[in-house]
Amino acid sequence: SPQTIRRFVTRFGNVVGVMHSRLNAGERYEQWQKARAGEIKIMIGARSAVFTPFDNLGIIIIDEEHEHTYKSEKNPKYHAREISIKRGLYHNCPVVLGSATPLVDNYYKAVQNQYTLLDMSKRAVKGANKEVHLVDMRQELEAGNTSILSRELHQAMVEAMDRGEQVILFLNRRGYAGSVSCRKCGFVYTCEDCDVSMTYHKSNRRLICHLCGASKPMSKTCPECGSKYIKGFGAGTQKIESFISKLFPDRSVLRMDQDTTSRKHGHEEILKQFQDKKADILIGTQMVAKGHDFHNVTVVGVLAADISLNVQDFRGSERTFQLFTQVLGRTGRGALTGKAFIQTYQPEHYCIRHAIEE
Repeated sequence: SPQTIRRFVTRFGNVVGVMHSRLNAGERYEQWQKARAGEIKIMIGARSAVFTPFDNLGIIIIDEEHEHTYKSEKNPKYHAREISIKRGLYHNCPVVLGSATPLVDNYYKAVQNQYTLLDMSKRAVKGANKEVHLVDMRQELEAGNTSILSRELHQAMVEAMDRGEQVILFLNRRGYAGSVSCRKCGFVYTCEDCDVSMTYHKSNRRLICHLCGASKPMSKTCPECGSKYIKGFGAGTQKIESFISKLFPDRSVLRMDQDTTSRKHGHEEILKQFQDKKADILIGTQMVAKGHDFHNVTVVGVLAADISLNVQDFRGSERTFQLFTQVLGRTGRGALTGKAFIQTYQPEHYCIRHAIEE
């Protein structure tokens, strides 16, 4: 949002307001009153901004409409996208659901003429170009590489930083879900009834499906190929940051996740440091995947792509496709050619294949 706010303030001036959870109660009240009095004409914000008290509402724009974070899990529970559609009907104004990877159900409604489909067939940045590489981590293991970085990605990072360019490494925080898979053949323990990944519970060494409760004992070897390389994925961004800092001791590393951005202006400070080229490598969760426009980033690496596939959610594959498409778009945005790497133990998975084709 800091980047978006700057763009709108530059264009429209002091009629732009901001509404998000990092504001204290007094600041939110002030924004609310200014909108009510007509001093603010444009409100930019997170999901709570949908309740801005505009009497003469002209348009509602939901950027990245596919995001599951528009659904509030706290009281009062609501879905910002659904509220927007309802307000659009009430105020008789258009609602724009924008996304490069729209929800399957919303795209279906557009195809069925329930919504109006508007296509953007041309790239926003002319001359931008990138190469996408799919790295089979099973082959890396067979070659004796047990590192979180493939040899191909490691080499690309070294070459880019030697040229004075920057790198973004993405790791989905949901890796803490504890899915269990084989690093040799790619086998994943899934529930036979629900077809979602099972979670490993260390206390009783059992695999449990958190949807239906089914359980089975954890084996020491892979039931598919018999290898001993079967374990849960649990590496997080902090662990990756420590590893990368040791691997590249002469390079500056930034980490962007829920822990490092807990302060009020945490997001903005980290992004500004990276924008000002005060760091060579940015490591992060979904926060680094969306909307950022860094022309000096020429290498993007998706670490442990299987983490977001092996979650207990029927939309797991759909969200993985959306996320990877966003991540891959963080490189090749300027005059420099970008390289993107997806590291996975399931290179044949349809959602990864389609993300690369996009």
